Amino acid sequence: MPPYLLGLRLSGRRVLVVGGGRVAQRRVPALLAAGADVVLVAPEVTPSLESLIDDGRVTWLQREYQRGDCAGAWLVQAVSDDGKVNAAVAAEAENARVWCVRADDADASAAWTPASGQVGETTVGVLAGGDPRRAAGIRDAVVDGLRDATLEARHSRHKPTGVALVGGGPGDPALITVRGRQLLAQADVVVTDRLAPRELLDELPADVEVIDAAKIPYGRTVTQERINDYLVEHARQGRFVVRLKGGDPFVFGRGAEEVLHCAKHGIPVTVVPGVTSAVAAPAAAGIPVTHRGVAQDFHVVSAHIAPDTPASTVDWAALGRSEGTLVLLMAVERMSLIAATLMRYGRSSDTPVAVVQDGTLPGQRALTATLGTVADEMAAAGVRPPAIVVVGDVVNVAREIDMIRADMGRDP
Repeated sequence: MPPYLLGLRLSGRRVLVVGGGRVAQRRVPALLAAGADVVLVAPEVTPSLESLIDDGRVTWLQREYQRGDCAGAWLVQAVSDDGKVNAAVAAEAENARVWCVRADDADASAAWTPASGQVGETTVGVLAGGDPRRAAGIRDAVVDGLRDATLEARHSRHKPTGVALVGGGPGDPALITVRGRQLLAQADVVVTDRLAPRELLDELPADVEVIDAAKIPYGRTVTQERINDYLVEHARQGRFVVRLKGGDPFVFGRGAEEVLHCAKHGIPVTVVPGVTSAVAAPAAAGIPVTHRGVAQDFHVVSAHIAPDTPASTVDWAALGRSEGTLVLLMAVERMSLIAATLMRYGRSSDTPVAVVQDGTLPGQRALTATLGTVADEMAAAGVRPPAIVVVGDVVNVAREIDMIRADMGRDP
C-alpha cells in the first residue's frame, strides 16, 4: 500500500531522537527548523550535535535508551546504530500510538522520512517506495527546477514587480546565485551589460525583451542615464525588469545609482548580490587574496583613473606602504604607471604580481611577473580587458600549490 504523505507542524511539540550519530546529525537540524522541541537520547553525539546542545537548542539525555522515553512525544526517530535498540524504540512508540521512523529498516518502520528540500516558501517531499537514493534524486531534480525558476516561472501565481538588480557573477554562468537565476527566469525585460553571463540569455523565453546596455572600453557605450531610464520606463508599464550586471552590482558596478534613480520614481528594487570578480578571478587561477602568515588584508581598487590624475581618490601612497594584497580592476591600460607609483611609495620591484584575464571563462589565462616587469610582460602577452591584477606575496602561494601538484604528478 502506498504511504500517506503528510506535512507535520511540529512547532513546540516534543520529538524524541534516539541515537547521536550521522543520521541524527542530518535529521535534527531539519526538526529544529520546523520548530520541534527535540530531546536526544544517546551516550555520545557527533561534534555538530554537541554544538546544537551547547547552544541550548537540543535537550540531551546522555545515556542509553530506556523504556518510557517515548512518553509525551508526538514523533519518534529511532536512528541509533543498534538495530535492537531501534526495534525496542519502535515497539514502545507503536504501543503508545506515536509515529516512529526507523532509520535502519524501512519495511519495519511505521513512517518514512521523505527526501525533502526547501525553496522559499515551498517544501518538497519525495517518497520512492522506501528507496532513499531514488527519492533524493527526484527531490534534487524538483528543487533544482524551483531554484532556477524553470518550474516556478511556469506555475507561479506571484509574478515579481518592479526591478531586480542582479549580480551575474564573474563570467561563468554557473556562478550566478540561485536567487539571481530565479528572478532572471521570471523577467519580462532584461537590461544586460557587457560583463554579464550572456549564455544565460539563451535560456529566456522568446517573448522576453533583452536590452543591450554594454559599455565597451574606448568604444560604443550606453550612457548610465539611458540605462536608468530603461529601468523606470519598463517597470512603469507593469513589466518585471531584471538589470543583469557582471560581478556584484555594488562593487564598482554603479548599482546604487540605479537603485537611487528607481527610488526617486517610486519603483521598488530587489538587490541580489553577485560573486565579485575581484575575488573570484584570482580564486579561479588558484590565488587566495588572503593567506595565514602571508596577508591579513586585501584592498580592491578601481584603476580606471590613473594615479596621477586629480580625480583619483585612491591613496596610492598608503597602498605602496602596505603589505596587504592589492586587487586592481580596470588596470590594463594604466599598469605601467600604477606599478611605478607603487614602487615609488615603497613596494619592492620584486613584489610578485599575477594577471588573470577572462577569469572563470573558458578562455581564462594567467601570467605571473613582478611589479618591476609586469607592464612589459602584459604588453608582450597581449593582455586585454577584462583582467584582474593581483599584487602581493599571495601570488607565491599559488605557485607553491602548482609546484606541489606538479611533483605529485611526476612518475616515481
